[in-house]
Amino acid sequence: MEPSAMRKLGSGQEEGFGVQPRRTADLGLGPNLRRSHGSLKSRRPQAAFGTGEKQGNLSSWILANIKKKECMYFVESCKVSDTGKVVCACGYTREQHLEEATKPHMFQGKEWDPKKHVQEMPTDAFGDIVFTCLGQKVGKYVRVSQDTPSSVIYHLMTQHWGLDVPNLLISVTGGAKNFKLKLRLKNIFRRGLVKVAQTTGAWIITGGTHAGVMKQVGEAVRDFSLSSSYKEGDVITIGVATWGTIHNRESLVHPLGGFPAEYFLDKEGQGSLTCLDSNHSHFILVDDGTHGQYGVEIPLRTRLEKFISEQTKERGGVAIKIPIVCVVLEGGPGTLNTIYNAIANSTPCVIVAGSGRVADVIAQVANLPISEITISLIQKKLSMFFQEMETFTDSRIVEWTKKIQDIVRRRQLLTIFREGKDGQQDVDVAILQALLKASRSHDHFGHENWDHQLKLAVAWNRVDIARSEIFADQCQWKPSDLHPMMSAALISNKPDFVKLFLENGLRLKEFVTWDTLLYLYKNLAPSSLFHCKLLKVLAEEPEGVARAPATACLQMHHVAQVLRELLGDFTQPLYPRAGPGRPSSKLNVQGISLQSLYKRSPGHATFTIDPVRDLLIWATIQNRRELAEIIWTQSQDCIAAALACSKLLKELSKEEEDTDCSEEMLALADEYELRAIGVFTECYRKDEERAQKLLIRVSEAWGKTTCLQLALEAKDMKFVSHGGVQAFLTKVWWGQLSVDNGLWRVMLCMVVFPLLLTGLISFRTKRLQAEKGLARVCAFFSAPVVIFHLNIFSYFAFLWLFAYVLMVDFQASPSWRECVIYCWLFSLVCEEMRQLFCDPEGYGLLKMASLYFSDFWNKLDVGAILLFIAGLTCRLIPATLYAGRVILSLDFIMFCLRLMHIFTISKTLGPKIIIVKRMMKDVFFFLFLLAVWVMSFGVAKQAILIHNESRVDWIFRGVVYHSYLTIFGQIPAYIDGVNFNPEHCSPNGTDPYKPKCPESDWTRHEPAFPEWLTVILLCLYLLFTNILLLNLLIAMFNYTFQQVQEHTDQIWKFQRHDLIEEYYDRPPAPPPFILLNHLHLLIKRVTLKNPAKRHKQLKNKLEKNEEAVLLSWESYLKENYLQNQQCQREQRPEQRIQDMGDKVDTMLELLDVGWMKRSNSLEQRLASLEEQMAQTTHALHWIVRALRDGGFGSEADVPAPAPQKAPKEQSGALGGRQKADDGDNLYHVNARHLLYPSCPVTRFPVPDEKVPWETEFGIYEPPFYTAERKDKAVVDPMGSSLDLLSKINYNTMDGLVDRRSFHGPYAVCEGLPLNPMGRTGLRGCGSLSCFGPNHALHPVITRWQRSQDGTICRKSIKKVLEVLVVKHVLWEHWALPGGSREPGETLPRKLKRILRPEFWPSFESLLKQGGEVYKGYVDDPRNTDNAWIETVAISIHFWDQNDVELKRLNSHLHACDPEVSFRWQVVDRCIPLYANNKTILQKVAALFGANY
Repeated sequence: MEPSAMRKLGSGQEEGFGVQPRRTADLGLGPNLRRSHGSLKSRRPQAAFGTGEKQGNLSSWILANIKKKECMYFVESCKVSDTGKVVCACGYTREQHLEEATKPHMFQGKEWDPKKHVQEMPTDAFGDIVFTCLGQKVGKYVRVSQDTPSSVIYHLMTQHWGLDVPNLLISVTGGAKNFKLKLRLKNIFRRGLVKVAQTTGAWIITGGTHAGVMKQVGEAVRDFSLSSSYKEGDVITIGVATWGTIHNRESLVHPLGGFPAEYFLDKEGQGSLTCLDSNHSHFILVDDGTHGQYGVEIPLRTRLEKFISEQTKERGGVAIKIPIVCVVLEGGPGTLNTIYNAIANSTPCVIVAGSGRVADVIAQVANLPISEITISLIQKKLSMFFQEMETFTDSRIVEWTKKIQDIVRRRQLLTIFREGKDGQQDVDVAILQALLKASRSHDHFGHENWDHQLKLAVAWNRVDIARSEIFADQCQWKPSDLHPMMSAALISNKPDFVKLFLENGLRLKEFVTWDTLLYLYKNLAPSSLFHCKLLKVLAEEPEGVARAPATACLQMHHVAQVLRELLGDFTQPLYPRAGPGRPSSKLNVQGISLQSLYKRSPGHATFTIDPVRDLLIWATIQNRRELAEIIWTQSQDCIAAALACSKLLKELSKEEEDTDCSEEMLALADEYELRAIGVFTECYRKDEERAQKLLIRVSEAWGKTTCLQLALEAKDMKFVSHGGVQAFLTKVWWGQLSVDNGLWRVMLCMVVFPLLLTGLISFRTKRLQAEKGLARVCAFFSAPVVIFHLNIFSYFAFLWLFAYVLMVDFQASPSWRECVIYCWLFSLVCEEMRQLFCDPEGYGLLKMASLYFSDFWNKLDVGAILLFIAGLTCRLIPATLYAGRVILSLDFIMFCLRLMHIFTISKTLGPKIIIVKRMMKDVFFFLFLLAVWVMSFGVAKQAILIHNESRVDWIFRGVVYHSYLTIFGQIPAYIDGVNFNPEHCSPNGTDPYKPKCPESDWTRHEPAFPEWLTVILLCLYLLFTNILLLNLLIAMFNYTFQQVQEHTDQIWKFQRHDLIEEYYDRPPAPPPFILLNHLHLLIKRVTLKNPAKRHKQLKNKLEKNEEAVLLSWESYLKENYLQNQQCQREQRPEQRIQDMGDKVDTMLELLDVGWMKRSNSLEQRLASLEEQMAQTTHALHWIVRALRDGGFGSEADVPAPAPQKAPKEQSGALGGRQKADDGDNLYHVNARHLLYPSCPVTRFPVPDEKVPWETEFGIYEPPFYTAERKDKAVVDPMGSSLDLLSKINYNTMDGLVDRRSFHGPYAVCEGLPLNPMGRTGLRGCGSLSCFGPNHALHPVITRWQRSQDGTICRKSIKKVLEVLVVKHVLWEHWALPGGSREPGETLPRKLKRILRPEFWPSFESLLKQGGEVYKGYVDDPRNTDNAWIETVAISIHFWDQNDVELKRLNSHLHACDPEVSFRWQVVDRCIPLYANNKTILQKVAALFGANY
C-alpha cells in the first residue's frame, strides 16, 4: 500500500479509469446531448451568468436536479478532529451535523452505515468561484452527490455552463504529491498539453487540487493564458475533486448560489486537506457525506469520462464519438491502477518518461518482450524509482508484475513519450499519435478504421498528423471515401485538409452533386451576410412555404436568386428551378448524415455544371480566403472565376456592417482582380488573339456572361486598364479599319469619301483591303471611330444652329431654321428611345430602364429633352413666348454640358473631365458647410440692422444674397455706419427699389445699431468663410486631384469602354439622318419581326470543342502564373531567411535523431554481444565438464539457446491476440484477466512466469467462484465441498457430459481438475457449466465474395471470402455462429438463434460434410483453474453461388431474438470478431488460400 501521506493527497487523483458498472440513469439525456459545435458556440454568450434572470434559471435547475449528501445520524467514533472535538464516523463534528442528526434516532445503538445514515438533499454549493488575491478570473463550481448521473453533470456543463462539446477528452493522472520535473521536460509537457487542448478543442480533466500533477496542469494553463491575447483560445480545465477533502470549502456554501463565491487558497493551513487549484476553469466537487476521505470522486469521474467518450459530436455532417486519452505523469500505486483500468477499457495512454516512479517503471520495460518482464525485473525497477520500497510485499510485487505485463501486452494502446526520441519534441504529437495508433489497432468492418482516424484528425484540425500518420500508410484511399470528410472540412473551414484531400485524388466533379451543394448551403455560418440574405429570400416565399423551417425549404434556386442580386441581372440564374428534365435539388438534410448522403446509388447523384465554380462561390460568400484560394487553383475558367468573386465580394462589402469584415472582403476582391490580371497577362504574352477570345467568350458556368462584362460590373479598373483589354477595345473602336490609320486620314475620308477607293485607308482583313467598291465604304462608315466623329460634327452643327436661333432668329412663328432644330431634336429623341428599348440580351424593360438611367449622361440627355419640350410648349403659346425663350436658353446650357461626355474619349481631356466630375461632389459638400455660415451670419445681421422687414425678396437679399457677396468683397456700406446715407434706403420700407433703413437715430442722422457688434460678426464671418472654408475647399480639390491623378489613366481607360460600346451599337448615320436608320430598324423589328442580335465582337459563344481547347490552354497558363508567384515568394528576403532557418532546424533534428539511433543501435549490439558471450561461456563450461566425465554429457546439461527476439510462430491455443514477439504465445492471456467478466470477483494476479503448474508459486491463493445458474440440472454443483464434487468423473464421459480433453488426460488435485494450460488466478467453475473441459462447436460458414456479374472478387491476387457472423446487442464484437452446446445437443445455442428449427437437421448434415480446421483449448476470459473451454472448428464452404444448400441456408436465416443480428462479412485481418474466433477464421482463410 502507499504511505499515508500519499493516500491523503489523493489516490483519487491517481485513479481516473476505474471499472464501474454503468448506471441506467446515465443514459437519461443521451439523445438530447448531440449538439453541434456551432450551436454551442452561438450559445456561449448566453451562458454567462451576468444577469439575475440567468442566475435564477441556473439556481432553480441545479436545486431541482443536483443533490448533495448529509449525514443524518451522529455516531461517535474513536477519532477526534484537529481541534480535539469528538467526530462522527463520517468525519464531521457534532456542530457540523444538522440538528436532526444529533437527536435520538431510530438507528440508535447500531453501527454507522453510509447507505442508511447518509441522505441526499438539494445541493447548497454552486455558482461562480473567484480566487482571492489571485486575479479576477471567474470559474464555475458545483457540489454534487457521488450518485449523480453523468448525464446530468454533462447537461450542466454543456447547457448551463456553456461549454462547447469537446473534440477530445484528456484525462491527466499521476502523482498527487508535489514532485520535481526536469525543467526541459516540464516545459515540453506544459507546452504540448496546452497545445493539443487548444488546437483540438479538448477538455482536460484532472483531480482539480493544488498539488502534484494537477498543479502542473494548472500552471501550464496559466502560462498559456498569460501569453495568449485572444479569448477564444481558452483551455477548458475541469477539476473533479472530493468535497470532503477541500480546505476552506465553507466559503463555497451558498444555498442559492455564489455569484461569485470567494475562495482563499491557503496552502500553509490546509493540514491533511487540500486546496483547489486556481488555474482550473471548472470544478465538480463530489460529496459522499464524509470528511477527509480521499478517492470519493473516482467512481463518478470514471463514469463521467466514460459517458462523455460515448457521446457523439456532429460537425460538418460527420459524427464521431468523442475520443479519450489518459496522460500519465509520475504516480504511485493508484496511478498504476488507473493505467491498468484505462488499458482494460481500450483507452490509449501516454506515459511521460522521465517524470518518475510508475511512469518511469513502465517506460523502462515497455519495449521488452513479455517473457523478459519478470518479477525480479519489476522488483529491481521498483527499487530504482521508489524510495518506499520496504512497503512492497511479495504479493504486491507479483500484482504489479501482472498489471505491468498486461499493460505492455497491449502495446497498441501504450505510447511512451521520451524527450528527443525520433525527433519527437512535443507531447501534443505523442497524444494524437497515441489516439490514432489505438484507433488503427481496433477492428472495423471494411474502411471504417481509416475513416475513424481521419475523422479524428479533421476534428482536431491537425493536418500534420493526418499527413504523417494516415495518408502515409499502406491504406489506398478511394476518392469517394474522402467525400464525407471533404464536406466536414469545408463546413468547418479547414483549408489544409481540403488541400490534402485534393492531393490524394479527390475529384471535385464527383464530389459536388446537387445534394451535396444544398447540404453545404444549409450549413452556412449563421453569422455570414449571405445566410441573412437567404433568410430574407425565404421569408418572401408564399405563406405555405414560409411556414416550414428555413433550412427545410431552402432550394438551390433561392441561392441563385441571391447570387444574381450580387452578380447583377446581366447574368442568368446559376441554379434554375427544378422542373421537368431538370435535376431536383430538394433534399431534407435534417437528421441525415453525410455517410448516408454519399452512399446513394450513382444514378441518384446529379452533378452540377461546374463543381469548382460552386465550391468557389460557397467559400467566397463566407469570406474564407484560404479555402477559396485552394478551390480557385482547381478551376479551368479561372479568369472569369476570379472576376466573379471580385464582384461578389465588393457587393457583399457594401452591405456588411462589420467594418473589419468589409475591409477584408475588399482586400480579397483586389486580390482576385490581381489573379485575373496575372493569368490574363500570361495568356496575352503567349497569344494575343486567344487571350482576347477569353475576354468575350460567353461562359455558361457564370450565367452566360463574359470576362469583360464581369470586370466592368465589378468595376475592376486595373483589369480593364490592362494593355491586352485596351488593345481589344481599340480594335473594337476602329471596327474593320486598321488601328495603324492616322486620325487625319479618317477625317479626310469622312469629308472626301471617294478617297476610300484610293487605298488611303487600310483595313484589317485582306478581303476588304483587296476590294474597291461599296464594301469598303460600308466598312468605313460602320466603324465606331467614324460614327463618333460624324456625330461630333453633327452635334456641333446642332449647337451652332440652336445658338443662332436663340440669339438671331427667334421669331413669333418658327422659322425654317428652327424647324430644322425640331427635326434634329426628334432624331435625338428617337436615338435615346432606341437605346432604352433595344434589348438584344433579353433583360426586359425594367432592367433596361435601370441600366439606362444608371448612366449620368443619359439622365442629362433626358433632362435636356424634357426641358426642350417644356420650352417648345411655352414658345408655341404667344402669351408665354418669352418664357419659352428663357427655358430654351437654359436648355442650351444642358446641351453644351453634354459635350463633356463626347470628349471623354480623348486621352488628354478625358482624365480632366473625370477630375471635374469628382470635384463637383466636393463642391456639394462644401456648399452645405458654407450654407450654415451664410444663414447664421445673414439672419443675425438682418435681425440686428433691420427692424421688421416684411418684404420677402428683400429678406432673401439681406440674409442670403448680400452674405454670399460679402465673401467676394462686396461688403454692405451701412454695416459699420461710416458710409451711412439715408437717401439710399427707405425708412419705412415702402420703396420697392430700396432696402429698408437700418436702426437709426433720425434726429442726429446716425445709425442706432451697435456698430462694434456688427463689425465683429463680419470679421468672424470673413475669417471662417474666406480663410477656413475656402482653403478647405482648395484642400479638398487638391486631395481629389492627387487621388484621381494617380489613377486617372485607369479611370479613363475604364470609362472609355462605355463610350466605345455606345458608338459600337449606334447606327452609322449622324442626326438628323439617323432617322433613316431608325426607320429601317422599325421595319425590321415591327414588320419583319426580326429579333435584336448582339454583334459577336463583344460577346462570342464558342463551339464546345473550341471552348474546351481554349479553357485547357487557360488552365495551363494559370499553372505557369501560380508557379511564377511561388518563385517570387521564395525569392523574397524574409522567405529565404525563414527557409534557411527551417533547414537549420531540420539538420539539427536529423543530427539528434541520428545520434539517438546510433546510441540505441550501439546499446543493442553490446547487449547482444554480452548475451552471446554468456552463452559461449556456458557452452564451454559444459564441454569441459563433459570431457572430464569421459562422455558427451547428458541432455539435461545441454545449455538452452539464447531466447529469440521475435519468433514468428503462432500460439498453439486460440485467443491470444498478440504476436509471438511478446512471448505470450506460451500461456493463455485472456483467462488471466484480473477482472472476471460479469461479476465483481477479482482474480489472483498470475504473471507469465508463474502460469505453469510445475512452477513453484507459494503465495498463490486464488479465490473460489462458481456462478449461480437457473437451470441447475445441467450444471455441476456449486461450492468447493469434496462431497458435492466427488461424484464427478473426469477424463471420461460423465453421463451426457464429455469431460475428456482434446489435449489428453489432465491432472485432478483435491477433487478438482487442473487447467492444462496453467494457472488462471481463480478456482471454481466460474460462469461455465461444468468442471473440466466445456466443449464448444464453431462452424465457419463461408462463401466467395462475388461482383455483380458473378465473378469472384480478388485482393492482391488472392480470392476474397465472406463469412456468416452474428452479434447480440450486449456483445462488444461480432462472433462466429458457434459456442457452447447443451449436454447431448449437436448444434450450439448461438446458431439456433439465427436458424429456423426446420433447417437444424439439414445443417447437422452440412457439419458432417465440413472439414475440421481446429480442435483444442480456447483462451477465454471465463476459464478458471478448474474449468475451461475447448472447441472444434468446422469449415462449411459453399463453392458455387448457385449452390442449393446455400440458397436454403439464406432462406432459413432468421433472427428469432430481436436483440440478435447476423450478416455476411468480408474476411480480412481487421474484421471485428472476438480474438479466438479470428484465429479460427485465419486458419480457414489459409485453408482456402484466400485473402486475410
